[in-house]
Formats: sequence, structure tokens, C-alpha cells
Amino acid sequence: MYRSSIGTGFMKLLAETADLAEMVSAFVTKGGWITAPLGGALLLYLMQDRLVFNPVRTAPTLFRSGTTHRARAVSISMSDGIRLQGWWLRPNGPCDGPKPAVIYFGGRSEEVSWVSGQLCSLTGVHALFVNYRGYGRSQGSPTEATLLQDALELYDWIGARPGVDPRRIAVIGRSLGSGVAAYVAAHRPAAAAVLITPYDSIVEIARRKFPYCAARILLRHRFESVRFAKGAKVPALVLLAQDDDVVPREHALRLIAAWCGEKWVETIAGTGHCDIQLHAHTWQAAYSFLFRHFLPA
Repeated sequence: MYRSSIGTGFMKLLAETADLAEMVSAFVTKGGWITAPLGGALLLYLMQDRLVFNPVRTAPTLFRSGTTHRARAVSISMSDGIRLQGWWLRPNGPCDGPKPAVIYFGGRSEEVSWVSGQLCSLTGVHALFVNYRGYGRSQGSPTEATLLQDALELYDWIGARPGVDPRRIAVIGRSLGSGVAAYVAAHRPAAAAVLITPYDSIVEIARRKFPYCAARILLRHRFESVRFAKGAKVPALVLLAQDDDVVPREHALRLIAAWCGEKWVETIAGTGHCDIQLHAHTWQAAYSFLFRHFLPA
């Protein structure tokens, strides 16, 4: 179910943007050099919420974490009263002091409960994963401003929980969520970051897909990760798909070049943008990095 919803959402985005760009280009070639860009710009402006976000309301599929963690459903109230629904995995084991934590931020078409199956492998680590506004059972509607503010509030929330070491909180973001994670890393003292199929800016990707439509002016949701990266001083692991047909490699490389802290880059063989999160090696690389860089007290 997860593979289908993510793949369908992203492939629809590609189809919509590619078809629009092709239609506008053909119209300009035939002489519609004024009308086509204006029409394309109007369409981009009206469609941008759907192109950037694709809220999914699929039922949660929480993995039961067995003996390593206790899964607790959480409903967290944001500063404007909107409640976000998610899960907090609390590690089992001896109470020998505060333990580190990770926060996961999902992609454009992602209901995040599935990730419990991966995060429970982080023995002795708290894990928080919460659906964006309008996703899963979370209230509200997503915008860039609210997603970024919510992410900071979630970071502060988990850092204040009993048994969590606020000095050792890492962020993990995939696709759209990599921009959210980069923002948190630039505005909070995160211990580490894992960015899966990241991008430099939604604006730059839109300009590539909509070459005639003034995306730089029209887009409200910009997610300028490259700007966030310049303020992020934490160590980061960047995981790239071998064949990414959603975020071309040069867009990820710009983000990597701008990242202020130490960085490691790994390409996951045999993966694409929409299935990299399904490969065991992706998570093995993330675990190795996290245990190396932020788990020691």
C-alpha cells in the first residue's frame, strides 16, 4: 500500500508537470508566445498546493515493535490549536539515564506509521514520527510555513519528554521531509541529520518542470533547503537513489555543497526516488551513521 501511494503520487506529479511543460512549449513554438506562458503560469499558481503536497488519509499500519520499544499513539497540540497525530516509540530496557531520540519527517504522499518497522531497529533510542497537517488523522491543511513551525514544535516536544536526552536528538527526512529536516537542523541544536533523496529548492525543481511559468515568482511553498543548509552545522548523511527521476542529481548536489556541517554521501544501488526507503541498505547506512555520530553520550 505504501509503495503504491508514494509512487502514484510522485508519478502523477511528474506526469502533470511534464505534460504541462510539453504543451506550453509546443504552443510557444506555434506562435502562442504570450498566451501559453500566461496560461501555464495561471495553472501552476492554481495547482501548486496539490503539486507540493498530496495529503493522504490512509489508515495507519503501525508495526508492532516487539521487545525493543513500546509504541504510544500521541496527539500533539500545535501553538495554533491544530492537533497532529503520530507515534512515540519509547525504548525498553534499564532506566540508566536519558536516551537519544530521532524524529522522522515524511515525503509528499506519505502516511508515516509504516516507518515504525524501521525505527524500532534503533535499540535504546526514542523515535517520534507524526503525520503532517491534513495527512493521516492529523487536523488542518499543509503549508510550508505551518510544516516548518510544526517541526520545530515537535523537536521541542520530544526534547522535553521524560527519559529523552535533549542534547542527542537527530532528524531524518525523506524527499519533501528532507527540507523540513534541514530547516530543523538550521534552527535547533540537533545532533545529526539523515537526508534521503533531498533537493535544493522546490522552486528550482518547479522551474525545471515548468520552464515558462515564472515559478520563482508564483510559488508560495518554496522549501529552499539550500538556504537552510547554509545554517546547518550538524553532521549529515545524504542518501541518494541511483536512478532518481523526481529530483535530478544536480539538485541534490547543490544542497550537499551548501551544507555547513560535516557530510557524508552514499548512493543506494538499485533504487529510485519512490522506493529507496524500502531497501534495507538505506536503513543500514542510516543506523551506522547515527550510532557513530550521535548515540554516544
